[in-house]
Parts: sequence; C-alpha cells; structure tokens
Amino acid sequence: MKISKKEAKSVLTSSKLPGSDYVVNPYSGCAFGCVYCYADFTRKFTGHMNDKWGEYVDIKANTPEIFEKELEKLSKKIVKKNEFKKGDKPVIFFGSVTDPYQGVEAKYQLTRKCLEIVSRSSVRDDIEISLLTKSPLVTRDIDIFKKIPNLGIGITVTSTDDEVSKMFESNAPPSSLRIKALKELNRERI
Repeated sequence: MKISKKEAKSVLTSSKLPGSDYVVNPYSGCAFGCVYCYADFTRKFTGHMNDKWGEYVDIKANTPEIFEKELEKLSKKIVKKNEFKKGDKPVIFFGSVTDPYQGVEAKYQLTRKCLEIVSRSSVRDDIEISLLTKSPLVTRDIDIFKKIPNLGIGITVTSTDDEVSKMFESNAPPSSLRIKALKELNRERI
C-alpha cells in the first residue's frame, strides 16, 4: 500500500451527484479497493495511473484547515446571498470517491476534524451532512454526530455473508462488523 501526504487546494467541491450539493473527500484513493468501485477513474487526476485501485491512499493533510475556510465561504452564501431556497439546506456529502473512514482515518482523523468544524459552525443548523462508508470506525465519532442536527450516515452492505462480501471488497471490513456498526448507530438514534 502506497501512502503519501499531499496538500489540497480545495476540499469542499460543488457536486452534480443526486442529493448532494457539495462533496468532501479527505483522501484520494481508497485502501478498500472494491472491484465494483466507480471511483477508479480518479487515478488519472491524482497521478496514480500506474497504480492499481486499492493500492494507494493520498492523505490530504491540510483538509481541516481548507474545509474550515470553505465552509465559512459557504455560510456567507447561505446567510447573506440567500442562494438556497427557503427551507432547502445544502447537502455536504463525505465520501463520494473515497471512504472517509478507511484505515488511515484512525491515525489522521481528517473526517473527524471536519465534522468537529461543522459541529462548531454557525451554519450547522442550515446544512445537511451525509456520510457513506464501509467501516465500523464510523462509530468512533458518535459524540460529534450528536452535535450535528441534520446528519445521515450510510453504510454499504453488499451481502450479509462475510465470505461473499470478501469476493467484491477484499480489503474492506467484514459485513458483519458493518451491520454491528449500523445497530450501534441506530441505538444512538443516528
């Protein structure tokens, strides 16, 4: 596994994905390397054309600092320019082309730091946060999730049989652990 640190120029990116206005990807690449992943195309934009999907992760080390500045700019659009229709909340989606809770997150905590920024933000009531992961590490951040009023979490489960999931997601956590994480999030009313 190739792991390197890089500096991001921007992390809060406009999105054309259905249900998302902006995306945040604290990492480039994904150690889970799922065979069906559509994000493999990003290799051509990140200098990894010669690397196989799932064999590299770039840590965007300055993600929290950039995110905080960009969230502040977004808050001005929400409050002053009234860019969004009354009642509509812009959706910020974590993990559109990477898993925000893959293994390196345990050490670098970029997703957690961004969520802490959201939890302290003056616009936390005026935005929605959406997260998608395959990792039970997501339960580590329950304390922060409870401070963000408009938050949704998705955990991908391709099969309830760990052996079947392993065929498609060889480096991802077992589905049984993901289901356990879903149950814990549900108990916490997240």
